[in-house]
Amino acid sequence: MHCRLTGTLDVARPPAEAFRLFTPRGEADWVTGWRPHFPADPPDDTEPGTVFETDADGDETIWVVVDRELARRISYARVTPGSRAGTVTVELEPTASGSRVTVGYDLTALSDAGRAALGEFAEGYADFLRSWETAIERWRAGGR
Repeated sequence: MHCRLTGTLDVARPPAEAFRLFTPRGEADWVTGWRPHFPADPPDDTEPGTVFETDADGDETIWVVVDRELARRISYARVTPGSRAGTVTVELEPTASGSRVTVGYDLTALSDAGRAALGEFAEGYADFLRSWETAIERWRAGGR
């Protein structure tokens, strides 16, 4: 099973500020349970080639920054061993009220369990992105 998923959310910050929210360290500000571990602690966590690991929602995932244009775009390769693998790209465009953020996941299942997990993820993708928008707004307002 292979899925390409794309959706958008709005962030009430200009791209130069909102970009950090989608970096490995920046996501920890607003994503509950997001604690990236860097085997080689980089000074710039957006530098292509940076490797980090997460254990969010019970999924141990290995990530690699593959591309970035500061304040505009960041792309990651990600592998959840035995489950799914692919890429995630976040692109920011300025709007009158901040940023329009386009998030694309291009994922392939690696097992039967991965197919089930990917199917659930695809089915709930719109709600998943709405939860990002809500969490970012809550963080921006001073809560978590």
